[in-house]
Formats: sequence, structure tokens, C-alpha cells
Amino acid sequence: MKRALILNSDEIRQKTIRIAYQIVEDNYNTTELTLIGIKLNGFTYATKLKSEIEQIDKNIKITLLELELDKLNPLLKDIKLKPAGSLNKETVIIVDDVANTGKTLFYALQPILKFSPAKVQVAVLVDRQHKLYPVSPDFVGLSLSTTLKEHIVVEFDKKGNGSAYLT
Repeated sequence: MKRALILNSDEIRQKTIRIAYQIVEDNYNTTELTLIGIKLNGFTYATKLKSEIEQIDKNIKITLLELELDKLNPLLKDIKLKPAGSLNKETVIIVDDVANTGKTLFYALQPILKFSPAKVQVAVLVDRQHKLYPVSPDFVGLSLSTTLKEHIVVEFDKKGNGSAYLT
């Protein structure tokens, strides 16, 4: 399989810092944020984003949650938010590594809709712009037009360093 590097670890960090600043600026009057990382890469990326936001504004309390869902067939299994808790009046940011059709982000909203959050936003490292569902990211590291046959793969190592590839 042919792979082309589109983001190395340093570029991912740079884009993460920029997204963190955008989140802080867009939520300047917020003292608490809840980042919800979609299981595996989205959660890993949310952890990196949390760290960068904390470096920018030490007065923001950030809660990190993990959302577990089957990305291919989201209705086959329950969509779980861990740990469970209330999101009422919270500023919620759903985080994933890649936005493709918007399907994963669309279903990620399901457990959030049981509450009445103050605001819901979406942050992704890479947006492929092939939307089939009415969910678009508010914060994007890299926007990339690809063919439908191409895929974006983000790989993180155990230390959280990552690279993104076009396959």
C-alpha cells in the first residue's frame, strides 16, 4: 500500500497548538471545558489538545472523557461516554483525528443530546471534506481534499507522538 506523509509529529504539534489557541479564544468567557475524545485516536488527540490548552490558560478546568462507538456500524453497539456524568451547561468539544463523511461525529452527538450543554463544538486534526452528514468541524488542523478512494491514517505511538498519512 502506497503511503504519503502529510503531517509529521512536529507539524501535528504545531497544528494542535493552533487549535488549542482557537479553542481558548472562542471560549474566552468559559472557565470549564469538557473534551470528549472518540475512542482510540480521537481520545489520544484530545489528550494532546488538553495538554496544550492547559499550557495556554491555566485557569480553565478541563474534563477529559472518552466516547466509545463502532465507527463503521454505530447502531450495532451502545455508544458509551466514559466516565458517565452530566454535561448540562457544559461547553463540550468533541475531538477526533480525522473527519471524513461526518458519520462518526453525527453519532457521537447521541449521548450528548441527553443533556443540555451550553455549547457543542468539534475539533479534528484532519478534515477530508466529504460530508454526507450535517456535522462540520469548528476547529481543523489540516483541511485536505482527497478522492473517495484515498484514506487518511493517523498513527500515534505510546508517547502520543504521531504522523498522518494519505493512503
